[in-house]
Amino acid sequence: MSLPHVVVFGSINMDLVAKTPRLPRPGETLTGHSFSTVPGGKGANQAVAIARLDIPTVMIGRVGNDRFGQELLQSLQSAKIQIEDILVDDSVSSGVALIAVDDEGENTIVVIPSANGRVNESDVERLSSHLTGADSLLLQLEIPIAAVKAAAQAAKKSGVRVILDPAPARSDLPIELYPLIDILTPNEGEAEQLVGFPIESPALVAEAATILQQRGVKTVVIKLGAKGGFCATPDEAFFFPAFQVAAIDTVAAGDAFNGGLAAALAAGKPLREAMTWGAAAGALATTKPGAQSSLPDRATLITFLEQQTNR
Repeated sequence: MSLPHVVVFGSINMDLVAKTPRLPRPGETLTGHSFSTVPGGKGANQAVAIARLDIPTVMIGRVGNDRFGQELLQSLQSAKIQIEDILVDDSVSSGVALIAVDDEGENTIVVIPSANGRVNESDVERLSSHLTGADSLLLQLEIPIAAVKAAAQAAKKSGVRVILDPAPARSDLPIELYPLIDILTPNEGEAEQLVGFPIESPALVAEAATILQQRGVKTVVIKLGAKGGFCATPDEAFFFPAFQVAAIDTVAAGDAFNGGLAAALAAGKPLREAMTWGAAAGALATTKPGAQSSLPDRATLITFLEQQTNR
């Protein structure tokens, strides 16, 4: 039996990555180690993360009619992602992200939306044709919020699960968007932005999740990095551990988590096991440099999980 497909609606960027000894302070100039251009964007990263785990994947978004756009489409196609309804926008350049990564694996990112910033309801019309038979629609916040909301509405009308990664962080998520979300996956900082207070203890993490559920979200997953995460559903709430790995680069770890989560759900795994897949994919992504280049394939993920179970 073939698996249901997953649709990703979001950003497609070229990441311009500088490796530095440490992250620069305001006004400071540092000499870095190296520079590279790497396909990225939270939407594209999540699409690749899912496709690498052998789940049929459709990507909807925009690129510019430029060299970066051509390279980005080729990269997605090589990952076996369906790209036919990605629009090549002649009026603007492709989106880019300027990323600095230090020797500890921490990063800072500046995103220039360009084509991603022009995504609108006409893109949602192309998206809608792919919702029939889909398991989930994945959304992020690197495209205009009006398009995110319209896509979520289209998915709900089609009975498709909506998974929203509220990144980049923002405190003004429209209140009418929350009831459209089946699974909300903020990291610690994004959750703090959404609820308006620090979540510095387990009790405050749980309180934040409750507040987000009261706004209409069915399930809240708060990603806590090396501390693991917290999941609150309508029926239960639980913390789940992180996998201990030697991290060298945290870029795309959150995208890997969302990809692992969505892939597991599409494969029919229960939610608790899907959390484990997400945590494992996120951990593995930190052990390699880059965004999409760090995302694990299915064999690597399964082997890693088996090794953890046997310890």
